[in-house]
Amino acid sequence: MTLIVGDGPLVAAGVYTTNQVVAAPVTLCRLRTPSSSTRAVIINSGNANACTGDAGMRDAEEMTAMVASKLGCSPTDVLVMSTGVIGRPMPMDKVRRGIDSAIAGLAPGEEAFVRASTAIMTTDAFRKSITASIEIQGSPYRVAAMAKGAGMIAPNMATMLAVVVTDAPLAQSDLVELLRHSADRSFNRVSVDGHTSTNDSLVLLSSGTGTPLAGSSLQQFRDFLGNTCIELAKQLVADGEGATHVMEIRVSGAASDDDANHIARIIGESPLVKTAITGSDPNWGRIVSAAGYAGRPIRPEMTSLKVLGVPLYKNGAPVPFDAATTSRLIKDSPTVVMELIVGDGSGTAIRWASDITVEYVRFNSEYTT
Repeated sequence: MTLIVGDGPLVAAGVYTTNQVVAAPVTLCRLRTPSSSTRAVIINSGNANACTGDAGMRDAEEMTAMVASKLGCSPTDVLVMSTGVIGRPMPMDKVRRGIDSAIAGLAPGEEAFVRASTAIMTTDAFRKSITASIEIQGSPYRVAAMAKGAGMIAPNMATMLAVVVTDAPLAQSDLVELLRHSADRSFNRVSVDGHTSTNDSLVLLSSGTGTPLAGSSLQQFRDFLGNTCIELAKQLVADGEGATHVMEIRVSGAASDDDANHIARIIGESPLVKTAITGSDPNWGRIVSAAGYAGRPIRPEMTSLKVLGVPLYKNGAPVPFDAATTSRLIKDSPTVVMELIVGDGSGTAIRWASDITVEYVRFNSEYTT
């Protein structure tokens, strides 16, 4: 159980799963964000509270009401997230004890932040968090963020929960755009297995007071927030339930940025591409052919590919290369950068995806049994 509480009202915005089957906490949070009076987020791991009907909604509402009663605020000012196994009733006796314990353990500082970001883990192999700071026109602002996610990760959010907090003063009217911009360039560009979850939630909370950032200052903070989210999202991919490599897929020369993004997504979700990288196999044909079936226009005669800087394919034809040396290079590189040119257009995109291993299959085949 994790509880995040603001000393006063927080400006809040959220983006959530695009799955049509959504968990009760997602339904509740959608109704309560954006807001300028949010006080807290209560998060449980181990049970998704998804596909649980009216009882699941009552349980989610009870969780927020219980936190609100302890903090002296309205239940509508409390957000809730859940993660874990789908379709099981919430063990509310345990949840109530957990909330009492979380209230009693509230504290400021790094140690409490570490405890909170650890408590939201489920199948994660390691804790995912990041802190960063920026100075804008002489004023320092900070961001701290935590996330969980390792499997059931796909674009349009992932099976992930993430909370980003900042002391930068931000207007509610700007918060949604800021968060969507950051999500579209980070969490919506990662994939482990192409499976979009029921519980994906990303919330941005601002405790900043004073005149909200505007103009070039807001733009500078937006870029900073986006880069921070990218680094956090890459941690999700690196923890892809047995993953040994992160694929960084850079597509250029497409007709539009959207086309480039779609092509990169298809490459990152290809089981054949994933297994090639797992086996350190520089099988460029899998990557090029995935771009060809992505359903977006490319120029085959102008298509070129480099992997970790090694030219493998240029202008529609293979390039001689040392396969053994390139294989060792892939094996020794935690991040495998693929640079694919698909034409002479202006569209570009970068996405991140994990490879896939026997450990991923073993874990997910035994997940509930």
